[in-house]
Amino acid sequence: MNAATPPSPLAIADYRRYWAARCATVFATSSMVVVLGYQLYDLARGPYGMSIRAAAFQLGLFGLAQFVPQILFAPIAGVIADRFDRRNIVAIVTLFDVLVALALTLCTLLSLLTLPLLFTLAALHGAVRTFIGPAQSSIAPNIVPAALMPHAVAISAMAWQIGAVVGPALGGVLFSVNPALAYAISTAMLVFAALCIARIRPVPAPPGNADTHPLRQMGEGLTFVWRDRFLFGCVSLDLFAVLLGGATALLPVYARDILTWHGAPVGSVGLGIMRAMPSLGASAIGLAIARRPIERNVGARMLLAVAAFGIATVGFGLSRNFVVSLALLAALGAADMVSVFIRNTLVQLHTPDAMRGRVSSISGLAISASNELGEMESGLAAALLGATGAVVFGGVGAVLITVAWTFAFPELRRTRRFAVDYAED
Repeated sequence: MNAATPPSPLAIADYRRYWAARCATVFATSSMVVVLGYQLYDLARGPYGMSIRAAAFQLGLFGLAQFVPQILFAPIAGVIADRFDRRNIVAIVTLFDVLVALALTLCTLLSLLTLPLLFTLAALHGAVRTFIGPAQSSIAPNIVPAALMPHAVAISAMAWQIGAVVGPALGGVLFSVNPALAYAISTAMLVFAALCIARIRPVPAPPGNADTHPLRQMGEGLTFVWRDRFLFGCVSLDLFAVLLGGATALLPVYARDILTWHGAPVGSVGLGIMRAMPSLGASAIGLAIARRPIERNVGARMLLAVAAFGIATVGFGLSRNFVVSLALLAALGAADMVSVFIRNTLVQLHTPDAMRGRVSSISGLAISASNELGEMESGLAAALLGATGAVVFGGVGAVLITVAWTFAFPELRRTRRFAVDYAED
C-alpha cells in the first residue's frame, strides 16, 4: 500500500455511494422476499385450503419461479456487465425492480393477490436480480485499489448483512401492521439505491470486449470457470452445500405451524425475526472481519465454515424452542459470513477485470441456484419428509459436501492467503 492509497475503502466517495446502494437494495429485496413467502404460504394454507406439506411444496415452487429467469438470463447479464458501464446497468435495472415493488404494494393494498400473481411477480423479481448482481459486484474492483479489496469485500458484506437484518425484521413487523406498507418501504429504498449508484463516476467497460461477439463472450466465461479448478471449486462448493443446507425456505412453516411463543404460533413477526437472525450473526462476524480481515489459512477456514453451517442447520431443524432456534440461525449466519467473505474475495482477486462480469454472473447464478433451487429442494423434501426431516437432511448433506470438496479440490484447503498461494501438503 503506497502513500496514494486511502486508509479505508470508506474514504472513497464512490465506494460510500456503492455501499449505501448495496445496503438499501438488500434491505428492500430481503424484506420483499420475507413478505412474499409468508403471503404465499398463508394463501396456500388459508383461501386455497392446502395441507402443511402441500403449502410447503408451494414455497419450493416459489424458489423455482425466481430461479428459472436467472438461469435463462445469467449468461446475457454477464456479457452486458463486461460490455457497458456497470453503473448505468445497476441504476436502470434497479428501477425495474421499483416497478415490481410498486405492483406488489398496489395488489396487496387492493387485496388482488393470488398464487399465480405472486409466482409471476417473484419471477420478475428474480429476472431483475440476475442483471443487477454481475454488474454491481464488478463495480467495486473498479473504484477500490487492489490493496484495499479484502477490506472492501468485508465492508460490502456488512452492507449486505445490515440490510438483511433490518429488512426481514422490519418487513415482518410492517406486515403485521399493514402488508402493503412493507412493500411501500421497499419501493422507496430501491429508488434511493438507484440514485446512489447513478452518482458514482462512470465505470468504463474493460477494453477489448466490445469487439468480441456476445455469444463467444458467454462461452469464454463458462470455459474460464470450468478450466480453472480453483474458481470452479469455490463456486461449486457454495452451490451444492447451500442448495442442500438452506433452511430459510421453510421458515414460514416453522413460524406458522411449528414454533410457538407463550403457546401461540410466532407468526409473521416471528418469521421476520427468524429471517433476520442469520444476518445478525453474520453481521457480528462481519464487523470483526472488517476490523481484522482474515489473512491466513483462508481455504481451510472457508471449508470449516461451510461444515459449521451444515451442523447449525441440523440443530435448527431439530429445535422446538424459539430462543434456541434463533441462536442456531444466528450461528449458521455467522458461519456463512466467513465462507462468503473468503469466497468472494478469492473470486474477485483471482479473475481478470475483462472477465469479472461473466465470472460474477456465473458465481451469482451458483448462489441463486443454491438459494432458489435450495428452496425447491427444501419444499420437495418437506412434502416427502416433513419440514423437520427436510431441514435435517439438508444440513447433513452440506457437511458431507464439504468433506467431499476437501479432497476433490485440494487447491481450496491449500490456499493460505488471498494471493492464491498454494502450500505443499
